[in-house]
Amino acid sequence: MGLGRFAGGAAVTKHLAAMGARVLVTDLADQATLADSIATLQPLIDSGKIQLRLGEHRVEDFVNADCVIANPAVPKPWANRYLNAAHDQGVPITTEIQIALDLLDQSRLIAITGSAGKSTTAAMTHAGLKAAGVKSILAGNIGASVLDQLGQLTNETIIVLELSSAMLHWLDSLSPAVSLVTNCTENHTDWHGSYAHYQACKASIFANQSHGSSAVLHSSLADWKTNQGVQRFVLQQSDERPNCTLPGAHNAMNAAMADAAVQAMLTSIHHQYDPQTIEKAVRTFPGLDHRLSLCHHSNGIHFYNDSKCTVPNATLLAVDAVSQVVNRKSIHLIAGGYDKGSDLTPISQLAESIAGLYTIGATGAAIAAAASANAHDCGTLPSAMRTIMQHAAPGDAVLLSPGCASWDQFTNYEQRGEQFRQLAIKLSERTKCG
Repeated sequence: MGLGRFAGGAAVTKHLAAMGARVLVTDLADQATLADSIATLQPLIDSGKIQLRLGEHRVEDFVNADCVIANPAVPKPWANRYLNAAHDQGVPITTEIQIALDLLDQSRLIAITGSAGKSTTAAMTHAGLKAAGVKSILAGNIGASVLDQLGQLTNETIIVLELSSAMLHWLDSLSPAVSLVTNCTENHTDWHGSYAHYQACKASIFANQSHGSSAVLHSSLADWKTNQGVQRFVLQQSDERPNCTLPGAHNAMNAAMADAAVQAMLTSIHHQYDPQTIEKAVRTFPGLDHRLSLCHHSNGIHFYNDSKCTVPNATLLAVDAVSQVVNRKSIHLIAGGYDKGSDLTPISQLAESIAGLYTIGATGAAIAAAASANAHDCGTLPSAMRTIMQHAAPGDAVLLSPGCASWDQFTNYEQRGEQFRQLAIKLSERTKCG
């Protein structure tokens, strides 16, 4: 249920087909929207091992199945008509991530979640493990499925798994050797229905951890409970790693948390390591695409692509980070997008302290209206970039950090970030010529 446009849906479909299952893929989206995912399945479709039901769901498909694999992106699954029909008929319901988890040795698993910074922290953790000479894979919400990497796993492999709150909602047997939560602020109210439910899903990462495992938490979560016998590492501001390649105090904290997670895992498996080697690896991590990356520099103007930022708090962190590179009053911020139900007032309040706030997407008008006169409701990303280039000067920074999802105007955050990068290059060239 829900092939989607990311790795998980296609990966579990191929995995089940390889096991000999007859698989029906049903998705409300049409063939054109799902073209990339369908292309990876085409040989199995042509051979008849996979059938497609696109543009609709049918109750009979769900009640007559032996098992339903639900995409975690399906919101409020407990109120979903089709999943409830399957449940009432006694049909088992699971997810791609649960199927993968059942195949893993969780004594070699690092599970990472959080409202902001979880992808960067997971990637830093992966980099630290590699620097220590340990074989590892990086999978989960970051965009790669464990099921696509099963052939790479050995008894020695460490798995770094980034988990979203929706993924965690479905998991009932998660017991990682190391769990990590970067932070927790209101997010995905459209999916969960309430912040309390969202927070409970995040906290469930600790629920089944056994004696001798480890939990790494930000100091803001110090009151979160972990099981007896679980070693707790509560990181304070003083633990931030200095001189990181990625700007911002939040990335200094991400590096500290990744460092703690790597050392906890290596201690758990009795692997000899040099702490300085690990610290250097996390400090010098160059960053992930669309996560506060310097994607262009021209005419003395820095262009930062933080399209992965889909929560207001992450926008605040991004502005603080860039203000360590240029003067805060020289930052032109692009924000807005799909409405997930989050409180966007903190983004509006940024307008007074920066060069300008340029809003886009479904939430753009509301963000601009709640801001000072220093805000421009531009509607679209190209319009925002054209407006900015009329005001930007050498020494300024243009920051795409939307604080909202991309689905109102883009297929995904990657497409949004790539359009920003291309516009930065194109408009910079025009400015040069002009």
